[in-house]
Amino acid sequence: MIIVGVDGSQASLEAVSWAAREATLRDVPLIVAHAMPRWICETTGGRLAAVAAWMREGCETVLAAGRSRAVHEQPTAEVNTLVLPGDPRPALTEVSQDAELLVIGSHGLGGVRGMLIGSVAYGVAGHAACDVVVVRALPSLPRGEVVVGVDGSPRPHAVLTFAFAEAELRKARLRAVHAWAWPRLGGFEPADDESEQDELLGLKETLAGHHERYPDVEMIEENVHGHPAEVLRQAAMGADLLVVGSHGYGTLTGMVLGSVSHALLHHSPCPLVVVRGRDGGRR
Repeated sequence: MIIVGVDGSQASLEAVSWAAREATLRDVPLIVAHAMPRWICETTGGRLAAVAAWMREGCETVLAAGRSRAVHEQPTAEVNTLVLPGDPRPALTEVSQDAELLVIGSHGLGGVRGMLIGSVAYGVAGHAACDVVVVRALPSLPRGEVVVGVDGSPRPHAVLTFAFAEAELRKARLRAVHAWAWPRLGGFEPADDESEQDELLGLKETLAGHHERYPDVEMIEENVHGHPAEVLRQAAMGADLLVVGSHGYGTLTGMVLGSVSHALLHHSPCPLVVVRGRDGGRR
């Protein structure tokens, strides 16, 4: 199943639209979920009973709006609703144990003015048990292409499996982008022919087995010398989807997200998938 978190904001309704289409593509149920404080769910008497009842009504209104949006987007989809007691970050993280995909909007209610991404989106992308989609923007004229970032991490299998499977599902082209730059004081080392060839060979070796598994997927390989976050942002302009791993090459121990995935949470020009690393989770 796919779970999409809603809070009544426009961003969350955009996430519902995306999630409904994805659920239809995968032929799985969609769960529209809303979190609210546990005391509201449990308070039925006492001096706060009326307040709690009023807030529960508000919760039902949010869920009804989310379900209505999903059914309007995909009338044949199986759509259910779910109330999650507690703070949205741990609540969504807990429920992700049973999902194949968790979808959230990039902004929510209560966001601090000037912040590019909501705290819920960041927290869930860093801790969910399943792959996470953060819907920042829906391209007005999608080009039928999935972009995947291929880095030097030792276990790219889950990221590539997701990207190839998603491209096959959508009958879309796959653009595999390997962006590389060796840092030095004051900037990056300039590229040279030997480095270019080594990086290109590594990209081809990484992709070979996956392309054999998905022979019908049209693939473009790009080996680019530049900052990975900026290269991927540019490559994803107008794409249907950008796929990255939650951790990349050189990630510091203890960090919730790698620096590239963190940057793209803020700046991706299309829906962003953060693959959490369940190898073999996709077809």
